[in-house]
Amino acid sequence: MSNPLDRIEFVKPADIEGRSFEIITSELGDRQLDPENELVIKRCIHTSADFDYADNLCFSEHAVTKAVEALKNGACIITDTNMVKAGINKRVLAKFGGEVYNFVADPDVAAEAKERGITRSAVSMERGAALGKPLIYAVGNAPTALIRLYEMMEEGTLPTPALIIGVPVGFVNVVESKELILSRDDVPYIVARGRKGGSNVAACICNALLYIASNNERLYM
Repeated sequence: MSNPLDRIEFVKPADIEGRSFEIITSELGDRQLDPENELVIKRCIHTSADFDYADNLCFSEHAVTKAVEALKNGACIITDTNMVKAGINKRVLAKFGGEVYNFVADPDVAAEAKERGITRSAVSMERGAALGKPLIYAVGNAPTALIRLYEMMEEGTLPTPALIIGVPVGFVNVVESKELILSRDDVPYIVARGRKGGSNVAACICNALLYIASNNERLYM
């Protein structure tokens, strides 16, 4: 009987990420990705091991370029979960003068959400908008956050975001909330159409944009 270890590809720890991107590029084959969006797509595949992101990630025109410029100019990031916040490279963001905010755990947000009968994530989007800063909204869990952002745009109470990352995962209102953002032609967005997404995907998109802003070519195109 052969040793199962014989099937293991031994790779030095420092080379694992590079080898992963080699495999991703190989398995994409002749698939041509938009060069502007390629890094973000490959990062999502790397994070999730799901090649569907090559098809379901939707980008508004020059969303990546616009978001990178905003980050370079000190844009901050609002997240819908602490998990998204935890996954973002705050050291790189701080280098550009930006911060990550998440208000979901704030007691006053919880109290207001209960009083109004809405989710804390929805209230958190409002708190973010009130900061008066250039903002990227990174939504990886709560479709209600995307719905509230759409409502605020309709109401005219949301300053134009630098970017909306809409990648909540799940079944209830997930697809519909993403389609609301996709219906807008007045806001930059990166949206994972369909049910797939997650906090890890939202964080990895933020990090891909930050690394592009840092001219970090370690990300293996």
